[in-house]
Amino acid sequence: MTINAEVPVAAARGGPVAGAGGHRQQVAEGATSADLVLPLVALGGVGVLAGYGYVRRTRRARTRTTPGAGAGAGVVSTQPPVTPLPVLERQAGAALVQADDCLRTSREELAFAEARFGAAAVEPFVRAVRDAERELSAAFAIRLRYDRGVPEPKEEAARRQALAGIVGRCAEAGRRLDAEAPAFDQLRALEQEMNEALGIAETRFRELAARTGNVDATLADLHARYPAPAASTATTTVTGYVEQAKDRLVFATTHLNQARQAADLGHTGEAVRSLRAAEGAISQADVLLNDVDRLANSLAAAAELVPATLTGAESEIARATVKTTDTAASATGPLHTHLTHAHTTLAAVREELTGDRNRPHGHDPLDALRHIVQAMLPLGGARDGILGAAAWLVTRNDVGSADGFVVTHQGAVGVEARTRLAEAELLLDTDPASADEPALEARELAERDVRVHGNPYTGTADEHTSGVGGAVLGGILLGEDPDGGPPLTFGGPATRKRRALPPT
Repeated sequence: MTINAEVPVAAARGGPVAGAGGHRQQVAEGATSADLVLPLVALGGVGVLAGYGYVRRTRRARTRTTPGAGAGAGVVSTQPPVTPLPVLERQAGAALVQADDCLRTSREELAFAEARFGAAAVEPFVRAVRDAERELSAAFAIRLRYDRGVPEPKEEAARRQALAGIVGRCAEAGRRLDAEAPAFDQLRALEQEMNEALGIAETRFRELAARTGNVDATLADLHARYPAPAASTATTTVTGYVEQAKDRLVFATTHLNQARQAADLGHTGEAVRSLRAAEGAISQADVLLNDVDRLANSLAAAAELVPATLTGAESEIARATVKTTDTAASATGPLHTHLTHAHTTLAAVREELTGDRNRPHGHDPLDALRHIVQAMLPLGGARDGILGAAAWLVTRNDVGSADGFVVTHQGAVGVEARTRLAEAELLLDTDPASADEPALEARELAERDVRVHGNPYTGTADEHTSGVGGAVLGGILLGEDPDGGPPLTFGGPATRKRRALPPT
């Protein structure tokens, strides 16, 4: 913040003017008129100076920029305009989104460098990423408090300071990544050793292409095991993921071929640009396929855990009920309300679990665990034992789901979803039972952003078949040019566009 203070103009002070020497004796009665000439001249000089000072003060007063000055013609303010708070909020949000994108892209390219050179060689860059993660985490924490009214809305100066803190933290995160970008480029040396880097990318591409068939079968099995209405909650988070993974792989195929051709022709700049675009698509295809497998594993683990979790929760309710039978608050009050709600929720889950024995997978086990954990949370019984294990399983899946969606749709996802995801990731390590709500909210907000952004697969046929639309949506390309623009790279805001082709 810049605080402008007006410099006051000193006013002239009136008062007696002292002569050059003291008046040691009275003027003699016979003094001539000539004796009075010098005093009169001096007095006239003082009058001229006073008049000149008055004119200067008057002119200065007419051109001063103090608040409350007349709105006459020619008044020019030297104070910079105050930026409205909503504008500062948007700037802070944009800084968070950009820093988050830079961090995600840096992690992605770092994985390719590590696959080629080993963990020891990339350790300086791993440290830079970790430093940037800490700065960004602090920035998101400030944003989260800001969204909750801390500082209070009436404390505008403090809120401006908080927004400045967010921007500053994001700038520092970007600076740490930018500082390592030249050394990172020197390590990868793509201009000199393109063939080896291309070989690593092509190997990963072939592995993912072979894996898509298995993941597609896994998803089909999930749909069969959890038919409607359970499918609406059990599998909706990964619906269409195999198709999106294939779309990313189509894009990767095109750019791997372009990279090979450009390298053979000696066009190293174009080769590096195409390789980076292909690497981004390969990474996102991996995330999409992993999300399907993670959900399948989580559903299988949840199905085994539901009966024991249900029994454990019922035992907790029974103990809580016994402890409160002799208190006046047992019949009324919040505790009674929580107990009643928990009992009703558990009865509904048990009915769903045992209601149709011919369809043992007719319910969503993750959703069942979620209901149990949330019902027991106000009673303090969802953080240890079997209930704690259930909370961890559910929240880990939901945080992973939200994070995967942000990664593969980061070109459209805004600051609100990312802030809630940051909150959920922090709580996952400290209080898993409380982390599920912000994780679900993050996913919901991210999906809303994508709907507002628009479906990339409704564009031209060329955009659809080439995968450019999905690449822009995923933030692989910046989307600044008709062909999608330059790919993102390791580094912060100052270096993220360094793979752009020079203008022709």
